[in-house]
Amino acid sequence: MSVRLLLLLVFSLEVFRCELSEEKVGSVISAARTLVWGPGLEADIVLPARFFYIQAVDSSGKNLTRSPGEKTFEVKMVSPTEQFTRIWIQVLDRRDGSFLVRYRTYATYTDLHINVLLKAKHVAKSPYILQGRVYHEGCDCPQPSGSVWEKSMRCPESFAQISRDLSFYATVDPDQNAQEIPKRFGQRQSLCHYTIKENKVYVKTFGEHVGFRIFMDAILLSLTRKVRLPDVEFFVNLGDWPLEKRKTTDKLHPIFSWCGSNTTRDLVMPTYDLTESVLESMGRVSLDMMSVQANTGPPWPEKNATAFWRGRDSRQERLQLVKLSRAHPDYIDAAFTNFFFFKHDESLYGPLVKHVSFFDFFKYKYQINIDGTVAAYRLPYLLAGDSVVLKQDSSYYEHFYNELRPWEHYIPIKANLGDLLEKIKWARDHDDEARKIALAGQQFARSHLMGDSIFCYYYKLFKEYSRLQITEPKVREGMEFVEQPKDDLFPCSCDRTM
Repeated sequence: MSVRLLLLLVFSLEVFRCELSEEKVGSVISAARTLVWGPGLEADIVLPARFFYIQAVDSSGKNLTRSPGEKTFEVKMVSPTEQFTRIWIQVLDRRDGSFLVRYRTYATYTDLHINVLLKAKHVAKSPYILQGRVYHEGCDCPQPSGSVWEKSMRCPESFAQISRDLSFYATVDPDQNAQEIPKRFGQRQSLCHYTIKENKVYVKTFGEHVGFRIFMDAILLSLTRKVRLPDVEFFVNLGDWPLEKRKTTDKLHPIFSWCGSNTTRDLVMPTYDLTESVLESMGRVSLDMMSVQANTGPPWPEKNATAFWRGRDSRQERLQLVKLSRAHPDYIDAAFTNFFFFKHDESLYGPLVKHVSFFDFFKYKYQINIDGTVAAYRLPYLLAGDSVVLKQDSSYYEHFYNELRPWEHYIPIKANLGDLLEKIKWARDHDDEARKIALAGQQFARSHLMGDSIFCYYYKLFKEYSRLQITEPKVREGMEFVEQPKDDLFPCSCDRTM
């Protein structure tokens, strides 16, 4: 028998064994005991992509901890008032016995029925009926009461980062800021000056590079379609680096930024990358917090026990990482996919390697997270995977960093990477503990970094900031009205009293 034929036979037997294993697991799932829950089962929670969860449970009441097969459950959605429903549905197998179901509606429906089926049999309390209007993402139909919206969204009472950021500002004077901030930052930085008045968005830009305004426009328009915002006036920094570097004893100017640092006083928002991934989920963006959960690589024991990293040369420590990788290839696989900042060193740290699909990162047990120009914005997605994150100590942070705990959600490494090898060796020698840290980081991402949490964060930030204003927000000279996108194909009929 040839080697090729032998390998083919072994592969076929392995596939057959897996299929039998999945069939055996699937046969013991209890439709009645299986759990179904999540915000996507409630009509009032409007998100670009709604979502809910299924946890497979066997007949003895135990949760399954591995995949029973990605096509185990079927989800169908119908509306009794519509002959056809234009809804895109995906059932994502999280490979741990649970499934994430996401769906995007492209029109508004009434009394939407969600059928969750196991071999044509209804699961748990299926069908789930979303009573009344189920508005689609493009529908401009805000909830008039912010408190009602917060309650329906199950927003937390507060966010620690928002409380910390706003603690530096006893009051905010929109009139004064409108005069002083453009003079101080407008010539050297790229800014957007926003006013939200009567739930309408107005903006004026400063600086040359204002392309990233599209992300801020998009989240503000999406948010004002869902809930009536208080009148508020603020400035957004469109650049990478936070701007307000003055001491707290000096006069501070409130600047909204996507990244914070230990030496600045900016008001931190979710990054433009994470924001876009929420807005465009099931749209043109393929990397988002939900897609990652269905692409976490092989089971933990089968992952490569090497620390992995790919990226561009945007920080000196990244050069050091590639150097370490060459000296210790059994421990680290790190390489550059692009040179820009240190192009003159390409001969030392190159050659460039091909881009690797982000989902393929999770073939490795250990993910190295190192700052780029500021914080590395891939951290939410790394946490959501099924690998343990080795996170560099950093002065930069995103809106959720202060809620992360070292040795619980990630393995900390020194800023200069001096202990990186030591930490990798520790993880290898303490595999069960490393696995627990990986799972805790994954659970944190699932609980705190999904779309509903991101919308809650933005709303709370604007609401709390608006309370500090001591003069009336105004639509200033030079501001333009930012229109809601039009949808002639699926117009929205709003029956809420404004």
